[in-house]
Amino acid sequence: MTMPYYASAEQVMRDRSEYARKGISRGRSVAVLTYADGILFIAENPSATLHKVSELYDRIGFAAVGRYSEFESLRVAGVRLADVRGYSYNRRDVTGRVIANAYAQTLATVFSEQMKPFEVELCVAEVGDAPETDQLYRLTFDGSIVDEPDFVVMGGQAEAVTGHLREHFSAGMSLADALSVGVRALSAVSPAVGQNGGGDGELLPAAQLEVAVLDRRRPKRAFRRVVGAALHSLLGDGGTDAAGAGATAAHAPSTPAPGTPPGLGDPAAPDTAGGEGGDPSDTGSV
Repeated sequence: MTMPYYASAEQVMRDRSEYARKGISRGRSVAVLTYADGILFIAENPSATLHKVSELYDRIGFAAVGRYSEFESLRVAGVRLADVRGYSYNRRDVTGRVIANAYAQTLATVFSEQMKPFEVELCVAEVGDAPETDQLYRLTFDGSIVDEPDFVVMGGQAEAVTGHLREHFSAGMSLADALSVGVRALSAVSPAVGQNGGGDGELLPAAQLEVAVLDRRRPKRAFRRVVGAALHSLLGDGGTDAAGAGATAAHAPSTPAPGTPPGLGDPAAPDTAGGEGGDPSDTGSV
C-alpha cells in the first residue's frame, strides 16, 4: 500500500510564495509617486489600449503588475465595490482603505485556500485634499497590506528601482520633476533601454510609458491619463508621434452636456475612466 503524498503546511506556503514571486518578477515595473499636486503613476507599458493603471473611484487609483487576467478581475471587483458602497451610503464613504482591505481579504483567501495563488501585486492610491493626507496602499499576493510613504514600486527589478528613487526622490516635487525621477528609475533597470539597461543615460521613450495622475486640484474625478503632446511636454523631448497624436485624439472628450459639473469634460484635461491592465506582448505576467 502506497503512502499518501504529504507536505507540511510551511513547505506548501513557501512553494506558493516562490511561485507567485517568480510570476510577478517577470512583469515590467510600475512606480507610484507622490508629488506636490497629487499622485503620479508611471508604468513601463508599450500598449495603448491595455492598461496597468486605472481609475477605481472619484479620487482613488489602481496600479498592478503580474498576471493580467487576475489583476483585471480584481480591478473590476474594486470598481463594483466602490460603486455599490457609494450608491448605498455616501460617496465620501468610499475610501482607498476600504478597497485595499477588501483586496487584502480576497488575496489572503486565495493564497491560503486555493492550490494556485494570484500572481499579482497591487497599489491602491487615494489623493487627499493636502499632501499629508495622500494614501498609498501596497498589497502583495498573500494579502499583506502596507501603508507606504512617498512612493511604491512593484514588479520587475523593484528593489533596484526603489534604491534609485530613495536617492533621487524628494517630497513636494512638481509633476515634471517627479515624472523625470520616476522615468529615470525605471529606465535604469529596463532591458528595453540599450544593452546595459539604461546605464548610458538613455531613457524610456514616451511610446513605452503609461502615465496617469490623481490631481487633487480637479473637482470630483481626480484621475487623468497623461498622453500625447502633454506627455512629451512633461518629458521634455519636444516630440510627437502618430501614436501619441492618436492617443490624444482618442481621449479628447466631446463637448460637455449642459449641467456638467465644472472640470468634467474639459478638453484641456480630459477625464478618462480606467481600462484593462497589462501588456499584450506578455501572455502571462505584465
